[in-house]
Amino acid sequence: MKSLLRLFITLIIGLTLTAIPAAADDMKPGKGTTLQPARATWNTGFFQEALVRKGMEELGYKVKAPKDLTNPIFYKSVALGDVDYWTNGWFPMHNAQLPKNFDEDAGKIGYVVKAGGLQGYLVSKKEVEKFNIKSLDDFKRDEVKKAFDLNGDGKADLTACPPGWGCEGVIGHHMAVYGLEDHINPVKASYEAGMASALGNYKSGGPVFFYTWTPNWTVYKFKPGQDVMWINVPEIKPTDAQKEAEDRMTVAGVDGAVSDPVKLGFVVSDIQVVANKKFMEKNPAAKKFLEIFTLPLADINAQNTRMNEGEKSEKDIARHADEWIAKNTDKWNGWLAEARKAAK
Repeated sequence: MKSLLRLFITLIIGLTLTAIPAAADDMKPGKGTTLQPARATWNTGFFQEALVRKGMEELGYKVKAPKDLTNPIFYKSVALGDVDYWTNGWFPMHNAQLPKNFDEDAGKIGYVVKAGGLQGYLVSKKEVEKFNIKSLDDFKRDEVKKAFDLNGDGKADLTACPPGWGCEGVIGHHMAVYGLEDHINPVKASYEAGMASALGNYKSGGPVFFYTWTPNWTVYKFKPGQDVMWINVPEIKPTDAQKEAEDRMTVAGVDGAVSDPVKLGFVVSDIQVVANKKFMEKNPAAKKFLEIFTLPLADINAQNTRMNEGEKSEKDIARHADEWIAKNTDKWNGWLAEARKAAK
């Protein structure tokens, strides 16, 4: 009887011990695999990369430091398999930067923020209401120009884009096609310095008129609907590069817009993960995580604001990611559970 009991106990212990590594492997399906992510050169996209990297590590992957790449170089690199993924795809804006046969080797996956890539013009709410400003065309009116003329040249001053930025060309196009060159002065100094000056002027009770995009700290400091309002372009007149996505230049449901829908004059983009196809085929857990990973735009704007205020080191960004995870534990654990299930 004792020998049977000892045999039974031995079997139970043996089964338990063999089950432990299996359970651990289930929790870490990426164990033994090293990943090479990339990251955009603009820091407003660093937060989502940091969160995804932590997710990959939770799944057992060893993740190298991200390579900071310009858009065209990244899309070539991910198609070649030199990098595995990034979280900074903007579509359809980036479509023109994809190499030939891109879809054969890489793909867009999930939505970090669907319709999160807004661009357009914002005006202080007080002046919108005082002068009944609905579109850029209203800046042809003398009383409006005078209110926004900060340097005394007779034109409304617009905090715009520095030379060389893609938005600089679109703003220049708008000035020409809407006949605004004699009415609006796009200020092309450093964007950060320009927006800091605009914020200071606003806090002193002055008006603001600026171009921005999301995600960005600007729409955290200047809250649409409360401090500022998105305004229209007079009519949709796309650049040659915008024509294929003309239907995405007018958007409904934008918080803090003077109208619904609002004619932004810029293509609204979905922010998506882009990954190498072979990488996704070999790593179903990673693919699933990337597919379901998504963030509220407000959370990215809030984190971007912290960076703008000085918390912009790699340690700061990693801490921001940890704090976000701690506040969204159920969602985070749900993503990990789905990813682990996909690997079975």
